[in-house]
Amino acid sequence: MKKLTLFLLSNILLLGAVACQDTAKTSSNAPDSTQESPKVPDAKTVQANQQDAQSQTRRNQLNADIKAHEQRNNAFNDGGTNRTDAAVATEVRDKLEANIPGSQLLVEAKNGVVTVSGTVVHQQNLSKIELARQIKGVKTVVNKVKLVDLKTKN
Repeated sequence: MKKLTLFLLSNILLLGAVACQDTAKTSSNAPDSTQESPKVPDAKTVQANQQDAQSQTRRNQLNADIKAHEQRNNAFNDGGTNRTDAAVATEVRDKLEANIPGSQLLVEAKNGVVTVSGTVVHQQNLSKIELARQIKGVKTVVNKVKLVDLKTKN
C-alpha cells in the first residue's frame, strides 16, 4: 500500500510539474513572451475577455485556485523561499486576473523577479500590477504592461 501511495503521489507531482511549464497568461490573447511587444486588442476582443473573466464559472475557478495557493503557502510556511518560479508566476497571474478582469497579461518569474507584460484598458489597472508584490517569493516586479486606448483604435 505504501508503494502504491508513493507511486500515485509521484505521478501527481510529475503531472503538476509538466503542466506548469506553460507561461502564465490572463487570456489567450496575451503575448507569448515578455520580450514580445504587446498587440493592441480591438474592442470586441476586450469585451470577450471581460465577459470570460467575469463569468461565474471563471470566478469560481479563480477563487478555488487562490484558496489552494493560500493553503499550500500556509502548509509549508517557508516565507516563499522554496517556491518554484512556475508556482510564483501562476499565483501572480491568478492575483492579477482576479483584480484586472479582461486584461491580456503574461507573467514570468525567475528567482523572485516577476516580469509582467501585455495590455490593460484602464489607467487604474496599470497600478494594480504592483499587487504582484503581495505574493510570497516575489522580490521585484518588472512592469512592461502597456495601456491601450480603445477610443483611438480603429
